[in-house]
Amino acid sequence: MDPSSRLPPDLVEHARAFASGEREPSPAVDASTVLLLREGSAGPEVYLLRRHAQMAFAAGMYAFPGGRVDPRDLDHTVGWAGPPATEWADLLRCDEVRARALVCAAVRETFEESGVLLAGADESSLVSDTTGDDWERDRVALVAHSVAFSDFLASRGLVLRSDLLRLWAHWITPEFEPRRYDTRFFLAALPSGQRTRDVSGEADRVEWRAPGGAVAAVETGEMQMLPPTYVTLAELSAYDTIAAALDAAADREIVTVLPRVAFDGDDGRLVHDGVPLP
Repeated sequence: MDPSSRLPPDLVEHARAFASGEREPSPAVDASTVLLLREGSAGPEVYLLRRHAQMAFAAGMYAFPGGRVDPRDLDHTVGWAGPPATEWADLLRCDEVRARALVCAAVRETFEESGVLLAGADESSLVSDTTGDDWERDRVALVAHSVAFSDFLASRGLVLRSDLLRLWAHWITPEFEPRRYDTRFFLAALPSGQRTRDVSGEADRVEWRAPGGAVAAVETGEMQMLPPTYVTLAELSAYDTIAAALDAAADREIVTVLPRVAFDGDDGRLVHDGVPLP
């Protein structure tokens, strides 16, 4: 077994308790995350946030904007343009209510954590700038739950643009983890005129990186990532343009990945369908 891929001994023993049925896994909470893409000098770049070292989940790890589905994401009055929730339900392999919430969470969390809003006045328009003080007040209000996402959009005469998202992956946190998420990964191009802002209260650093460069940084120890982030970036590194990545997403077969632990004596490592994960 590759020493670099081994789980810590205490985590291996913890995982054995779940594998044996001695402990029951916590339920996985629905979540959405978005890979924001922009064209860089050498191809596509992805927006990454490094989570604070004090965070209870994935502390110090680089991740994409995103988070858990909130009850406000279930609001059926959220203004909507693009493929309807019924179509997203087919893609996400869930019911319409859950699909709508996952898409809403993706757009809301992206705005809350990067200042980028995937919305417009109608299905053919896009917000071009969200950097003003009034936008920041609205963003802070959303984070504080003092305004509903539906009311925020309605007050500005906007609708969520579901057509700007492409489903890319589906990962579920391993059963032995105390905090578990059932996460859909989406792609989205950075809207023209908009720019990201370092506004996430959960991150101590943000940056744009080429997918391949981020993968290399993990391999040299410069960056730390959980397997879903690393694998997703490795997959995206195969595409030379944003358009190529978005086109690939449209034809992609989504396989649900629920990593499990393969035990080898006192050692253990994460695998999916028998294949080791990084």
